[in-house]
Parts: sequence; C-alpha cells; structure tokens
Amino acid sequence: MTDSHHTGSDRSERPHNSGGVRARTVTICAFAVMLVTGLVLAVACGDPSGGGSGSGAQHGESSTKPRAKSEPKRIWDRSPDSLAAVGDSITRGFDACSVFADCTEVSWATGSEAGVDSLARRLLDDPKSKSWNYAVSGAVIADLPQQMRKAAAVDPDMVTVMSGANDACRPTVGQMTPVEEFRSSFREALRVLRTEQPGTQVYVSSVPDLKRLWQQGKKSAIGQRVWSLGICQSMLKDPGAKDPASQERRQSVYDRVVAYNSVLKQECAKDLRCRYDNGAVFQYRFTGKELSNWDWFHPSRAGQRSLAELAHRQIVARRPAG
Repeated sequence: MTDSHHTGSDRSERPHNSGGVRARTVTICAFAVMLVTGLVLAVACGDPSGGGSGSGAQHGESSTKPRAKSEPKRIWDRSPDSLAAVGDSITRGFDACSVFADCTEVSWATGSEAGVDSLARRLLDDPKSKSWNYAVSGAVIADLPQQMRKAAAVDPDMVTVMSGANDACRPTVGQMTPVEEFRSSFREALRVLRTEQPGTQVYVSSVPDLKRLWQQGKKSAIGQRVWSLGICQSMLKDPGAKDPASQERRQSVYDRVVAYNSVLKQECAKDLRCRYDNGAVFQYRFTGKELSNWDWFHPSRAGQRSLAELAHRQIVARRPAG
C-alpha cells in the first residue's frame, strides 16, 4: 500500500495527464464504496465492532451464557390407594374417647368413625384393610425412623407424619429437643423410607401451636388441675401465671415449635415425593370444643375431624400451599 500511494502522487504532478487524475479518483471512489459497504454489512449483521443494533448484541451475549438448570419436577398422586400413619398421641386419638387412653378409631389419619371422617375414609376405597397406624403416644421425633421402617414394610402409597409436639412438651424448657437433633431424626426417617420404599409419598403435618392450646385450655378450671399432674410442663406449668419468667418460658416453647416446623418444611422440600402442609395445623385456631374434655390439650373428636379436613384439603390440592 505504501508504494502504490507514492506512485499515484508522482503521476498527479504531471499537469496534462488527465488519465492519472481519473485513475486516482476511481481508486478513492472504489475505496469509499468498500468502506460504506463494510459499514452497512456490519450494521445489518449486528457486529458489535461495527455499531451493531442492541438486539444483535444481546443475542450474541445470550448465546454464550450457560442455560439455567430446570428444577426437578415434584411428583404427587392425589388419589393414593393405601395409607400408613406415624407420629405421636395426636394421631393415636389420645384422650378423645376416654381419659388417658388411645382411641385410634377417631384418629384424623386412619380412624374408622364416620363422624370424624378420617383421611383414610376420605381417600381410600378400602380404608379398613388399606390403612395402618404406627404412631405411638408419647413418641418424640427420635422414634420416627423406627416407625417409618414399620410403615415401609407394608408398602403404602402414602405415609402421613405428625410428630414434634412431645419434643417441645418436656418437663422443662432446657429439656426440649435441640433443633439440629430434630432435623437429624426427621432426615433419617425420610432416608429410611426412601431406602425401602422409594415411590411412597409423604404428607407432613406441622407441629400444632402449643401456645394456642394453652390459651384455650387455661379457661377451664378442671383443665388446669389436670395439667398440674404433669402434662407438657414446659408450656402448661402454672397456666395462670403472668410473671415475666412464665411468659418467657411459654415464648421459648413457641419459638422452638416454629423452628421445628421450619425444619420439616426445609427437609420435606428436598424430597420430590414429600408435601408439607405449609403450617396449616400450626396456624389452625383450635377452639375449646375441639379439645379433649379430659385434658383440654389433645384434640377431641371435633378436633380430630378438623385435622382430617386440613390434611385432605392439602393432599388433594393440585399444587402444595405456598
């Protein structure tokens, strides 16, 4: 290019050589056409170095970004054919029919009594032979893996879980199950089920609001006398006391239940066949009529029916409550 430029200049110094002028003019015009053409092509193709359009630049950037991984699809059958229940005294119908005794026929999960209309009756064609209750009164979350192993042995389509109230209902606040121990036990229970029955669904109920139960039951003088026998002292001790220490004690139990429910929600979310009730039981406003006439703490028949309704509504929903 450098040599050609000097040659063109020598020829232009000859005043009567019009052919040289024309040649230089043609060369400059040709170069201008090439430059303009290049710019037009750059704009049309969206070349960022040639001032490409915004949309063209965005396409270029997006093509280099890795595609976001789609979340695994959750699996949920709203019409199971069989059901097993694990948990504690609430699922056993404790104190719903007689004093200090289980009454599984009114259990919210597997009961046979028409008035309660349990989850098994609402969901199953043959609730009598296709539902099993492995809950144990007084059980804590550490007992759940063994209960889950028994449930897995019958190969149910669904297992219901309601556990944790007894972990907060201890003689003292200091004896409540630590949150991470609670997590470890629940995680182990799910692992046991997944190892033995990978396809079984799990429905997890939240732990009830024990403070709400105290607020309702304390209205009964008989209930207060029964509580003095030793029921859930972390919450129910001195039920009428309003001093700061008593209020702090009850709030500590409340906070621990909230933490337990957070664990249930978090761990259930990791399992594609698990559905948590998103706090439905915890948020439910139990009335005095829905509490046992013997201890004013456990659900009565009416309370068991309410639990069955809450669970059924969550299980048959197309999407989990959010």
